[in-house]
Amino acid sequence: MSRSEIKLDKAPGVLQDLVMDTVCYSGTATTAASAHGNVDMHQYDVVLVSSSGGKDSQAQLDVLVRQADATGYDRARLVVVHCDLGRVEWAGTRELAETQAKHYGLRFIAISRPQGDLLDQVAKRGMWPSSSARYCTSDHKRGQFAKVVTQLHREAVAAGHVGVFRMVECLGLRAQESPTRAAKTPLERNARLSTATRTVDTWLPIQAWTVEQVWACIKASGVPHHEAYDLGMPRLSCVFCVLSNHAALTLAAKHNPELLDAYVAVEDKIQHTFKKGYSLRVLRDTVRAGGALQGPVTDWTM
Repeated sequence: MSRSEIKLDKAPGVLQDLVMDTVCYSGTATTAASAHGNVDMHQYDVVLVSSSGGKDSQAQLDVLVRQADATGYDRARLVVVHCDLGRVEWAGTRELAETQAKHYGLRFIAISRPQGDLLDQVAKRGMWPSSSARYCTSDHKRGQFAKVVTQLHREAVAAGHVGVFRMVECLGLRAQESPTRAAKTPLERNARLSTATRTVDTWLPIQAWTVEQVWACIKASGVPHHEAYDLGMPRLSCVFCVLSNHAALTLAAKHNPELLDAYVAVEDKIQHTFKKGYSLRVLRDTVRAGGALQGPVTDWTM
């Protein structure tokens, strides 16, 4: 099947930038965006919902369950996948992702890189990830997610599935986050994950949503969100993300001093600063000296 043959309720050429609908599975009558493109789930044997445990994953999960229920798609065919980053992500993230999945009665799979976490990898490589070398994403997320795709395909074959196994991975990426994410195609074939006996498409159900719509959805759903947002963090990625700004790193440092110590130890070991011209040792010294945030924490480009 070519990209142009991927089935949509609406033809690919008329994908709407924003479709207003009743918000979230709770049924609360508040307006928010519906799933982008209205992809027909019934063309897939399994819908894989990638979940970081963060706000966008949480809103995406809710709208997908709502669409499944509205169209008679069996919830048992929705599988939530969390790539567990271990100590480098905010405490309780994996548990929260599982709680969110269980709220809807969905299967939950957590997977992590068996060779060790990101700090272990940085110590071995002698270099931090960067915007041009995001091995944190490729090795700890995409690479692990691919293993789940293979696992589920094998399970289906063992259960008697015959013919091409059809899957779609759903990612909570939004256009508002960056020009790169805005330029992404909302539905396309994932050639890296597809094989002669398996097709995998990549769908961005909430690509057109605003952050305000995301939070309206979460509030209406009644499902808990991570406390890092209440502390002032705009996103739930690694606690110390190489793409984040100084204000976000400062706030993270104040609430995660032991993890910061571990990062500084790696910085010292590899003799390479966290970012060019930016040392976490200096950040730690500033925070310990009582350095305060200068204004609110703003989001960063992904």
